[in-house]
Amino acid sequence: MKRLGVIGTMVWDTIHGRDPSMGPIDEWGGIAYALAALEAELPNGWEIVPLIKVGRDLAPRANEFLGCLTKRSAADRFVEVTEPNNRVTLRYTSATRRTEQLSGGVPGWSWEELGPLIHDVDAIYVNFISGFELQLETLQYLRHGFGGPIYTDLHSLLLGVAPTGLRVPRPLVDGAKWFPCFDVVQVNEDEISLLGPDPMAVAAHALNIGVRLLVVTLGDRGAVYFTVPPFDLMNRTSTHLAGPIYSALIEAPSMPPDCDPTGCGDVFGGTLISRLLDEEPLEAAIHHANRLAARNLTHKGATNLQYHLRGQIAPR
Repeated sequence: MKRLGVIGTMVWDTIHGRDPSMGPIDEWGGIAYALAALEAELPNGWEIVPLIKVGRDLAPRANEFLGCLTKRSAADRFVEVTEPNNRVTLRYTSATRRTEQLSGGVPGWSWEELGPLIHDVDAIYVNFISGFELQLETLQYLRHGFGGPIYTDLHSLLLGVAPTGLRVPRPLVDGAKWFPCFDVVQVNEDEISLLGPDPMAVAAHALNIGVRLLVVTLGDRGAVYFTVPPFDLMNRTSTHLAGPIYSALIEAPSMPPDCDPTGCGDVFGGTLISRLLDEEPLEAAIHHANRLAARNLTHKGATNLQYHLRGQIAPR
């Protein structure tokens, strides 16, 4: 079996305003959405190795969630820490806009902790759920010490934390040092605007310094990608191939009314890396990721989401 290491943070969400007819909703969020997508889409011959820290206060619930993942490796590295688990209060102000307020303090990984845990993984998916999972120095050690592909969703790496815990947009300091650590970078439309005023210039710079694929999710309009073809996730020798940058918009399916956008970017990323690991052509893989992100709109929460993404009925 090949192994996909998954770095991210389990988050307990309290969601306000998602359904005006209901009060606040409490449920798993964060990396749980990506794990559900990986459970649904990871190809045969691959298994999930969670490289995830969880606070002791929610460890039993987190282990219950992980226990529902049949593609989880028996050699997972799910580490319980004494700090309180991360919790996020989401307040939706529109169908697609929200504020986030963070509490808790699960620490990120040091290289001394992480290095021994990646010796048997073949690819790594990093989702910056808290934004503190990896510091730049740790990530640079990871890139130097790991020869397989690294996919990232920058997400909360582009969010600071106000004294109240409110997440606020922030530019990425030393982007020229972060980008070479990744083979694939996923951002949304707001996030790429924090990387520079011209998305084409951002893409060209990223591809010039080591990124092999940049994907920008655009909500109900789909996703745009930038790469120098041919792109093959597992073939890192193709890095820095000479040639023009190719870009295209892959449109999303129509969105259902009264939808819930929580976790759509995480489902997109978990699906996309799964399809790329299955050697699906790039545009077909992005189309598939768009489709499952749209399907996520009609499910509330990450629990049993894998069944919904596969079009199955969850067991009771």
